[in-house]
Amino acid sequence: MADGPRADFSDTPWWLSLIKAVGIFVYLLLSVLVVIWAERRIIGRMQQRPGPNRFGPFGILQTLADGLKLIMKEDVTPKNADKVMFILAPLMVGSLAFVSFGIIPMGGEVSMFGHTTPLQLTDMPAATLLVLAVAGVGAYGFVLAGWSSGSTYPLLGGLRSTAQVVSYEIAMGLSLVAVFLYAGSMSTSEIVAAQDRWWFAFPLFFSFVVYVITMVGETNRLPFDLAEGEGELGGGFHTEYSSMKFGMFFLGEYINMFTVSALATTLFLGGFHAPWPIGAINDGMFSEGWWGLLWFTGKMWLFIFFYVWLRGSLPRVRYDQFMKLGWKVLIPLSLVWVVAVILMRAADPSIGYFGEGRLPVIITTAVVILGVVGGITLLMARLEKKEQQTLEDRRPPVEVDPFAGGFPVPPLPGQTLVEPTTRAPAVTAAKPVAGSAAGATTTVVADPGATEPNPTEPNPAEPDSAESHDTDGEDTRG
Repeated sequence: MADGPRADFSDTPWWLSLIKAVGIFVYLLLSVLVVIWAERRIIGRMQQRPGPNRFGPFGILQTLADGLKLIMKEDVTPKNADKVMFILAPLMVGSLAFVSFGIIPMGGEVSMFGHTTPLQLTDMPAATLLVLAVAGVGAYGFVLAGWSSGSTYPLLGGLRSTAQVVSYEIAMGLSLVAVFLYAGSMSTSEIVAAQDRWWFAFPLFFSFVVYVITMVGETNRLPFDLAEGEGELGGGFHTEYSSMKFGMFFLGEYINMFTVSALATTLFLGGFHAPWPIGAINDGMFSEGWWGLLWFTGKMWLFIFFYVWLRGSLPRVRYDQFMKLGWKVLIPLSLVWVVAVILMRAADPSIGYFGEGRLPVIITTAVVILGVVGGITLLMARLEKKEQQTLEDRRPPVEVDPFAGGFPVPPLPGQTLVEPTTRAPAVTAAKPVAGSAAGATTTVVADPGATEPNPTEPNPAEPDSAESHDTDGEDTRG
């Protein structure tokens, strides 16, 4: 059962919902304008440079100038592009980014235009699954953008981005399962209400860490921006886009950052509840009404700062390492964690982890967890060893002969050249050849690779002189 009531929208007319939808739209757009400027300033300070400081006080209007620049740029469509899909892809990515924010509770109940309504656009029994569903549909935007461009590099970028999103959505969904089990609901408002005493980031710390890793991979941000690695793909799936079509991808990326950060705040950091000890004053007085919007925004910006911090600190990882982390580490460990949470909740749902008088359940839980983790660790170690052995077998030799194939071949990085064996060509003594002019001689140069003839043995290639010539030099053979 859920630990708290669901948000009440009975006193919310349709026009008030429309006003709240417009308010969320403006809230996100203003947040994007601020975060782009803040990201450049923070990374500039981390790299000992000022960052944008020309346009507006402290460069605060630099983002507005960048937006105007995108609008004024020429909108180019490739000749081989599928024009309908080429236009639909950025619209899909940019518009779907706003949808997920509709189920996020940004505050408690407030009074707006004479009506009492929660600071949330809508809620439903399976509201959290809407975020995963929208993220899955958003992957089609990357595929369509790469495929419809009619070029090789965007196609590769679209495929890589889709593989990345799909693989990390699985681990993200598994990390949310533990929250559903602990809260007893998938409604975002009920999950926030269940954290009035303890934030889920503490009892579900492993799920929190997995979600933070997957949300960075889900949004294609450093160190996981492999789908847009300029050094590898020339921009990724949006290589052929310009003007505001590119701006829609740019906007969708930052809106997704706020969406996954808001979801992390809702599921793990108590949502709009004030942090301790402020939340304990007057029975949570500072968590009610419009105060909740302040705490919600502050928590969400902590994750945004974490994004910026990662971008300024870590290099980009290799693609095979990134996919190995998702499929071989995060997904198996998340499965084990979900089983552990199920067993621990079965001990005593009213207390949380461990119940009184349930020692056999606790012991069984520990044995199962250790057994599964140990089995997965051994299996991964064997696979890793086999993969290393395969790489060793395929590794080219360290020393190579550049003339082994008959023509010079340059060595690969890490290889050394074997000095070829050089010998001076052997020269035989000059001797007269029959039928030549008097006194003419022919010098025969022996092949360096041929063996030297033995002077004591007759040469079968030459006829015997006693049988072939007489004393006068005439041929006596019949």
